[in-house]
Amino acid sequence: MERAAGEHVQRSVLPVPRPPDAAVTSHAAAVVGSDEEILAAALPFLADGLAAGDTTVLACPAEVAELIRAGLGVDAATVENLPRIGLLDTRAPDALTVTRRLLERARSTGSGRVRLVGQVQFGEQPRTWREGARYEAARNVLLARSPLAGLCLYDSRILPDGILDGARATHPELVVGGERRSSPDFEDPRDFLRRLPVLREPVEDAAPVLAVPAATALADLRHRLGAALSAHVADPDLADDLHLAVSEVAANAFRHGVPPVSARMWVGPDQLICEIGDRGSAFADPLAGFQPAHGPDLGRGGMGLWLARKLFDHVDLVPGSGGLVVRLATRVA
Repeated sequence: MERAAGEHVQRSVLPVPRPPDAAVTSHAAAVVGSDEEILAAALPFLADGLAAGDTTVLACPAEVAELIRAGLGVDAATVENLPRIGLLDTRAPDALTVTRRLLERARSTGSGRVRLVGQVQFGEQPRTWREGARYEAARNVLLARSPLAGLCLYDSRILPDGILDGARATHPELVVGGERRSSPDFEDPRDFLRRLPVLREPVEDAAPVLAVPAATALADLRHRLGAALSAHVADPDLADDLHLAVSEVAANAFRHGVPPVSARMWVGPDQLICEIGDRGSAFADPLAGFQPAHGPDLGRGGMGLWLARKLFDHVDLVPGSGGLVVRLATRVA
């Protein structure tokens, strides 16, 4: 997709207006190409939040946070930096947990609203770019009723064109030339998530280290999954975490799916993939697992896919004519 002239790169230093109603969620993207453009987008937005008494925070790499604080003329205590909200060294369920704790804190101080500027950090691989886009789309639904105004900075110096184009599909609003406008390419988040391609990994070219076409009992399948992980994952703590996740997904297949339940696992030098399938009606809400199914009361259960998203880098629900496959993939080195 070609970028229209001036559409993706913000050149103006005009003030970015406050969202029309800061009591409800807003989610905007600004594509920037220099430190000056970062400041032009972020400073008016943050200054407006500070003046309104909003809980005003950053979710940026340390050097970008310092650049913005210096531009505002404030210290770190005034504008906190929470880079985990931007998926820096964390996964989506934990980023959402940090965001919700921030919203809880805001309810007891100031205006009750949160004003957030984050710089997109999606890693260096197509698989992590895809995960970042998934998170940006999902938060439109998962935080829809929260008093959160967010501005995401997409730096064209470090991000590929595909990610820059994706900003328009995953953000209801764009900041272009100092003006906030609706994104003409914004997609329904669930539709966007469903059309994300599942990336085939090189490790899948080899035979799986485990193939169970029809498991007869959950306990037996858990044992076989655990044995395969112990044999092929060098770090025992990581193997235990991954076993917990795949066991929960297998339990879901037995409890809520239709037999037979199947499992396959591939392991390479740096990547592991595990697929758990059943013959059920292919329930495949792409938002499943970003938060516990029954909310914060973990005693009610509903944690299987949530744990999987916390412990694996990528979780996909892949419906097909044969039922539903939950595909889990993660780095192992």
